[in-house]
Amino acid sequence: MDGSNDKVETIDAYISLQSEDIQGILQEMRRVIREEAPEATEKISYQMPTFYLNGNLVHFAAQKHHLGFYPTPRAIEAFKEELSSYKTSKGAVQFPLDKPIPYDLVRRMVRYRVEESARAAEQKKSKK
Repeated sequence: MDGSNDKVETIDAYISLQSEDIQGILQEMRRVIREEAPEATEKISYQMPTFYLNGNLVHFAAQKHHLGFYPTPRAIEAFKEELSSYKTSKGAVQFPLDKPIPYDLVRRMVRYRVEESARAAEQKKSKK
């Protein structure tokens, strides 16, 4: 982010605070996620753009040198081989801003999360 302490309330507002070159990356990230999760709603959670579907689906955030993508620990584990060239932690991956963002990989990870979310919602429903 730009270091501003202003709390943003929408993804549009979040993106507008970034430099122009970063705005394009964030808009594309948003577009890819939206295509794979059309039923998800957008919100700001933890001061990051978030897609919500039966719970938090994925988050993403601009950092100084990378785009943070937060698809949950299970998604990181499921795609760990494909993520091996990126810095990862339990539930996050860092895509360096000086390299092309792997939108196809993001697309598949979001699809994985949508399917995982649907299974969890079904299980919850069947317990009632």
